[in-house]
Amino acid sequence: MEEIKICPNCTNQAFKPYLICKDFTVSKEDFNLSSCTNCGFVFTNPRPSSKEIGKYYESKDYISHSNTKEGIINKIYHFVKVRALRKKIKLIADLNPTDKTLLDIGCGTGDFLGKSKENGWQVIGIEPNKEARELAINNYSSTVYDENGLQLINNQSFSIITLWHVLEHVHELNNRISEIHNLLKNGGYAVIAVPNYTAWDAKHYEKYWAAYDVPRHLYHFAPDIIKSLFSKHNLVHITSMPMKMDAYYVSMLSEKYKKTFLGLLKAVCIGFLSNLKAKNNAEKYSSVIYIFKKK
Repeated sequence: MEEIKICPNCTNQAFKPYLICKDFTVSKEDFNLSSCTNCGFVFTNPRPSSKEIGKYYESKDYISHSNTKEGIINKIYHFVKVRALRKKIKLIADLNPTDKTLLDIGCGTGDFLGKSKENGWQVIGIEPNKEARELAINNYSSTVYDENGLQLINNQSFSIITLWHVLEHVHELNNRISEIHNLLKNGGYAVIAVPNYTAWDAKHYEKYWAAYDVPRHLYHFAPDIIKSLFSKHNLVHITSMPMKMDAYYVSMLSEKYKKTFLGLLKAVCIGFLSNLKAKNNAEKYSSVIYIFKKK
């Protein structure tokens, strides 16, 4: 285990306890969340080191690596994913319809890479998990590297860099954001999707909120924190967009963890209420897409 001693956002060295959460997916261990006393950034602390974290992903239930379709929640996930992929393709096309150079960091089993490739994008993926990486390569004939591959790519190579629910997994947070800046062309866009622990469903479920996903999620972002982090690396916030279906999926998992009666029905109600309470403010939804531009 390693301990964060300096806040990655403001460099403050004083933290306070925020919450204790269980790893419901793999280890069943408890993990502490700390909050910076200055800026409020919340992170898992202490946490497994980069050398030890791999074992916490070793489960067929970790869907972004296994692509499993077992169980009703995973079946619903795959059904919704088809629609979500179309929306992602439209988003990046709207951002840059001409220079179709794309890097997807944390590409998992490669579904987004494959769909982007079908739509004329030149794609490269980064995926640290060997099994997921091999699925992406074999299923979509895509170029996918492990994390060391980032060092092989020339700076200013991409018009779009995407991280779909990935940034919260990265140990060296500021180094990764700096790499994103360097790899983007001038005028290029970073598309960052992360859970939002300030959303209503997170407050409702508290320690059972599935998007805390300890210890795989090392950081827990609020809108002001993620915008502050990217601003430090000269990436300007352009807009934010909601991921409305995430409230339902996260609520389904949260109800599963609570082992409640009629959990699926309750999850639909909580997901609906969370979206309703966001009141069309993108940064109050369960998950948020942030668009940053390199000037």
